[in-house]
Amino acid sequence: MKNNLFQKLASALLFVSTWASTAAWAVNDLPGGPANWQLNLQPGATKIAQEQGWLHWFMLIICTVIFVAVFGVMFYSIWKHRKSVGHKSASFHESVKVEIAWTVIPFIIVILMALPATKAVVAQKDTSNADLTIKATGYQWKWGYDYIKGEGEGIAIISTLDNEHRNMSNNGAKGVDIDDYLLKVDHPLVVPVNKKIRIITTANDVIHAFSVPSLGVKQDAIPGFVRDTWFRAETVGDFHGQCQELCGKEHAYMPIHVKVLSAEDYAAWVAVEQKKMAAKMDDPSKVWTLPEILQRGEKVYAANCVACHQASGKGGGAIKALDGSAVVLNSDAGKQIHVLLNGQNNNSMPAWKQLSDTDIAAVISYTKNNWSNKTGQLVQPAEVKAAR
Repeated sequence: MKNNLFQKLASALLFVSTWASTAAWAVNDLPGGPANWQLNLQPGATKIAQEQGWLHWFMLIICTVIFVAVFGVMFYSIWKHRKSVGHKSASFHESVKVEIAWTVIPFIIVILMALPATKAVVAQKDTSNADLTIKATGYQWKWGYDYIKGEGEGIAIISTLDNEHRNMSNNGAKGVDIDDYLLKVDHPLVVPVNKKIRIITTANDVIHAFSVPSLGVKQDAIPGFVRDTWFRAETVGDFHGQCQELCGKEHAYMPIHVKVLSAEDYAAWVAVEQKKMAAKMDDPSKVWTLPEILQRGEKVYAANCVACHQASGKGGGAIKALDGSAVVLNSDAGKQIHVLLNGQNNNSMPAWKQLSDTDIAAVISYTKNNWSNKTGQLVQPAEVKAAR
């Protein structure tokens, strides 16, 4: 019997050691993101984040001291004055000294906790005198970044989960040995080091939350409302966060990647992005040929649509197929334009107003002429512009 028990224990220990050494634990700590066996907050890359870390320990120590003191006195009293050693309960009430003590001491403790906490909260809310202002818009399920004021003004980015990581997840999370699994994006939010960055948050559909723990920022993004927060990164590097408000079935696929660059590298990045934007500033009145717009549409589809609708256009689960879709095959292109501009099915298909008129026309033309959808229909950017 005992030998059998020891064998079971040995087998269990062997299983645990084998499991702990598998690829699931082969990932390394992610700088600017989560770490293996992390019990504490992420190391702060801003003064606010460092202050939050200090407050965390300060509050924990105070609460621990109170816990030990209160329960220590309580258990000591119970044990020392127990009935079994002859003690009898006393009969008394209304001790002025005790009443003063248990009023004054908690008051002092609350003040000691409130002063540094209030200082940190007030500092977190001071978004004045920002060097760079960026609007972060939450979508189901991606982030849009618009550079509103400061160096890089006018740049607009859509940031989505890297498609390779999504495919890994869809195929059973076979990439869990990757350090930044489900945290990698196609276009990170790029900011300069040692500059005050104001983040204005809002949402296009449901409530999201913009959060990067190592930068000390977390702010809800609410449809129809504008809220703000800020950070000043003190070191270059990559910092990772996620949407921290349950926003739908792909809530886990809304990572946030903030890339902090030196002033010189940031200026170079801005120059490159502005050139890209200039190249994308298509004239919506331009008349495209079918081969031209299909080539453009294939790129737009790969960058924005393939994650849900798949390269085959077959969709899956709640995602409707585009191959053979009645809306796509309909001769009235206005119906498909309406879907892309406004979304449908309670935003299970989100709106794509952030795309240009040309990109929307291109991707609609692509879906109407790809897979088995050989309609020959061509949608021009002017039609999208008129429908906005």
